Amino acid sequence: MRRSYRFDGPAGEPFEPTAAGGGPLLVVCALGVERWALRGGDWTAPGMPARGAGRALLTATGMGPVRARRSVTALLSGGGSGYGALLATGFCAAAGPGIRPGDAVVAAEVRDEGQTSIGVPSCGLLADALRARGLTVHLGRIHSADRVVRGAAARRRLHDGGALGIDMETAAVLDAARRAAPGLPGAAVRIVVDTPEQELLRPGTVPSGVRAWRALRSAVPAFTAWHHALAPQSGATDPTDPSHPTETPIRTLPQEAS
Repeated sequence: MRRSYRFDGPAGEPFEPTAAGGGPLLVVCALGVERWALRGGDWTAPGMPARGAGRALLTATGMGPVRARRSVTALLSGGGSGYGALLATGFCAAAGPGIRPGDAVVAAEVRDEGQTSIGVPSCGLLADALRARGLTVHLGRIHSADRVVRGAAARRRLHDGGALGIDMETAAVLDAARRAAPGLPGAAVRIVVDTPEQELLRPGTVPSGVRAWRALRSAVPAFTAWHHALAPQSGATDPTDPSHPTETPIRTLPQEAS
């Protein structure tokens, strides 16, 4: 039986963007290569709210849903620890045709192997921000598998069921955040690194991997724009004010042990 939830509230409620408050954006990825791409992005955010709301904190949880859930639960224990919003990101596989390496899959819904379904009401804001940065965006379901999904047939089954992208961590990240910090605004986007026609680790996927890495790095300003769209507008500052540096500090949080 499928269980449905809304990420930042009960399922089925009309969405009104939840203010992100004054806390920093928590960006959650799984792998070191994803963290490398994200750290190289442009985290400068002119017009971001003052102080905490303009910052971002980046963590790589390690691969798989167990590590992702454990890390996010630890980070958000105590009701969110002052974070203003959460973004799950990194790479994914395309579930079907028409999605190319470097495209962005923004989750309107995330589903895991147990058929738990999590709706993501702020997905439209994130999709708009990514399109404004020139990325090709696909809005729909991300399926989080328990293990790497290999083979065109397996992907086709997921695509026939409604999935656009496949990863291993997004559902665990959002579900852990929903439980540990109810009401925390959040979203998820994955950059496609391989397709059913050309799977990862084959020789032809090297250019695809480079394209995906560059796309993830280029998406960073869209992440801060999304965070800004959620945050209270009254706290905005003049980006030329030397008392509020425009460069956003990123620090890597401790990774949970395996």
